[in-house]
Amino acid sequence: MENKNIVIGIEGLVGSGKTSISKELLKYIPNSIILHGGNIYRAIVNGIINSGTDLKLLTKKMKNIDITEIMKKLKLEIKLENRETVMYMDGKKLNIEELQSEKSSMAVSMISNVADNTKLYEFGKLLIDSFRAKYNVILSSRDIVKMYPDVTYHFFIIAELQERIRRKYIQYKGKISKKQIEQTIRKRDELQDDSGYYNIYDKTQVIDVTNCTSVEEATKKVLEYVKIEALA
Repeated sequence: MENKNIVIGIEGLVGSGKTSISKELLKYIPNSIILHGGNIYRAIVNGIINSGTDLKLLTKKMKNIDITEIMKKLKLEIKLENRETVMYMDGKKLNIEELQSEKSSMAVSMISNVADNTKLYEFGKLLIDSFRAKYNVILSSRDIVKMYPDVTYHFFIIAELQERIRRKYIQYKGKISKKQIEQTIRKRDELQDDSGYYNIYDKTQVIDVTNCTSVEEATKKVLEYVKIEALA
């Protein structure tokens, strides 16, 4: 019997509001969960950094490293809580703010730019399929179409640079200057574009949320393309 559950892939530019839109979609998509794919990568990188490994040295070796093996060594687990995936390391729940920190974000962009993600993508596909067997999946991640070609809807969220800086400044609660945030965004944009994470495919719908005054408004622009009535 064919699985009628869907996968909504949410990608986009740094600071464009991908996570906020994904969370808002939970209100509208019946029997849905969020798979925070990006947090899996962040947890891996965070674990490596906290082990004392030098980041620059690591990036030189990443092509020869199986990231799924690192996951096993770090004892990383992915659990579903309150309709969202969360990460555990050696039985301890990881702090989302630490995973989303500027330091962690930049490290992820650097490592993903040079890493061979083949095994991780194979793992990701199996994980998505396992969730899709029970739920409609809202997938917030990178390189979604390459990792999961069967994605039902694929959205790429964009916003002008100054708006993205403003949103990140709010996210970091003013602890980081806007100038520093701009430098980080520009660098991460460059790294992720080089990695092919900003590719637009035939099935991709590009959503510009620059002028949206709320996450609800941005989410409704996404929902214009989703056939919710078919999921009821």
